[in-house]
Amino acid sequence: MNLIFLTILLPLAAGLLTLAVPGRWRGVREALLLLATLAGLVSALLFYKTTLTVNLPWVGFGLELSFRLYQFSAFIVLAVAVFSFLVALYSCWSMAGRPSAGQFFAYLLLTVAFTNGAVLADNLILFLFFGEALLLTIFGMIIIGRPGAWRTAVKAFIIVGAADLCLMFGVILTGKLAGTFAMSQINLPLGGPASLAFIFMMIGALAKSGSMPFHTWIPDAALDAPLPFMALLPAALEKLLGIYFLARLTLDLFQLRPESWLSTLLMVIGALTIVLAVMMALIQKDYKKLLSYHAISQVGYMILGIGTAVPVGIVGGLFHLLNNAMYKSCLFLSGGSVEEQAGTTDLTRLGGLFSKMPVTGACFVVAALSISGVPPFNGFFSKELVYAGALERGWTFYAAALAGSFLTAASFLKLGHAVYFGRASGQDNPVKEAAWPALLPMIVIAGGCVLFGVYNALPLHAIEPVLGARLAHSFAGGPENWWLVLATAVVIGLALANHFYGVKRSGKAAGASDHIHYAPGLAPVYDLAEKKYFDPYDLGLKLAGALAQFLYWCDRAIDWLYESLAVGLAAAFSGLLRWCHSGNLSNYAVWALAGAAAVIYYIIR
Repeated sequence: MNLIFLTILLPLAAGLLTLAVPGRWRGVREALLLLATLAGLVSALLFYKTTLTVNLPWVGFGLELSFRLYQFSAFIVLAVAVFSFLVALYSCWSMAGRPSAGQFFAYLLLTVAFTNGAVLADNLILFLFFGEALLLTIFGMIIIGRPGAWRTAVKAFIIVGAADLCLMFGVILTGKLAGTFAMSQINLPLGGPASLAFIFMMIGALAKSGSMPFHTWIPDAALDAPLPFMALLPAALEKLLGIYFLARLTLDLFQLRPESWLSTLLMVIGALTIVLAVMMALIQKDYKKLLSYHAISQVGYMILGIGTAVPVGIVGGLFHLLNNAMYKSCLFLSGGSVEEQAGTTDLTRLGGLFSKMPVTGACFVVAALSISGVPPFNGFFSKELVYAGALERGWTFYAAALAGSFLTAASFLKLGHAVYFGRASGQDNPVKEAAWPALLPMIVIAGGCVLFGVYNALPLHAIEPVLGARLAHSFAGGPENWWLVLATAVVIGLALANHFYGVKRSGKAAGASDHIHYAPGLAPVYDLAEKKYFDPYDLGLKLAGALAQFLYWCDRAIDWLYESLAVGLAAAFSGLLRWCHSGNLSNYAVWALAGAAAVIYYIIR
């Protein structure tokens, strides 16, 4: 029980203490960050195979301070601890000398505390409390980035906050239907109000995982937020928490069946997220922005796998969750190192960096092969499981996932060729390899990508018990359907052919996807997408602006009605009365006779 509270309270206390440490105390904040995240890693390892439930009085009304440690939550907490420690080590290098370093370290530690609290929570209200607290740290970490980052911070706050409002409605409705907020005691059949509760809570889970349509702040944050932010949240912790909660919804809180229309809805969202986000990634000319769209696309595989509601798909989605956090963090860390050393992430200004940054380049290659689904790396095995689950539910979903793999491989062929293997660009400053605090996290994660591919039984034996009685057999080892492997190999071969064709046609590696970008029919769609015509947030701002303008003119019209028209009519009527009542006796006699004549006419008519 003490370890559970230590996992939450230690990073929380260290984060608050970091804010209080004066900047002139060199090395103290870095020491606090590393010691707190290292202690979190040790405690996560200590209780990894422990099962424990803690129930303490909280605010009454049946709401308890309830935490549950079991196979699934312990696995996620361990993953959070590993990634937070590695990103903390990287942050000590990348944030060195920056005025906002102390704030970033504090927000990082608070993020870890709130994430652990949400994962361990066994009460929906308690989960909501920790989940809402993460809004503050996301806002804080973005806003201390480059000048003007406040716009992206506000955008992230509004998008995720609106989805969390839906989550709140879902929590209240679920608690009402189940008669309890204890997550371990809820198992509702879908239908009627329960389906509505599921949809509301699903929206919250999708927003926390960065899925479409709650994704549009992520590419902006890639450019505006501090370097380690993307490796910490959109790549790792955000996915771990969001998909963890989505899995809890589908496996525990609600009875999601393969024949359910909600299962199909999840698969549709996953397939669209895969294809649409990777299509945007394909045309990017900025290292970090390209990776940001892939962070969105990859969550589609997890949603698709879990949405299948069949064991192979669910295992694949959860395995892909872990794999994505690994290679995505490694890719963002490599992008941060390139920006730090070369001074830019513009693909047209980079080239030939593999000879100058060989360790960073090697880690990038491993992570790129993993995300592209090349055997024997970890991404290959998790994608094959998702493919099998999607194929079990229908060819359309499998085709969408396979198309996503083609575009993913094409994107990383362009990125790797342009940055590491293309012609060397004339950078103003000589480029050299990053320092060891930046390299060590990348090396560890890249090694994990290899280990979890070659020996996939290690992570799968930790993931598969989550399914309990639903699991008929283990999916560790080689893929069961080698026809799917053959299809993957063909797709990767096509991506290679597409890349070489694009390079030959454009004359440069950064233009390898230009023939797709500017293809007839796609060019205008891409143009609209780049101008943010498909961004729900920007569309909402335009709609709000149009509504505000309409209401402004309504207000002016009402003002004119009362202040101009009414006053003018009153003045005209007053003038008419003054003209009629001139004081002339003969005029009054004429008016009297005319009135009498009118009355007589009305009577005898």
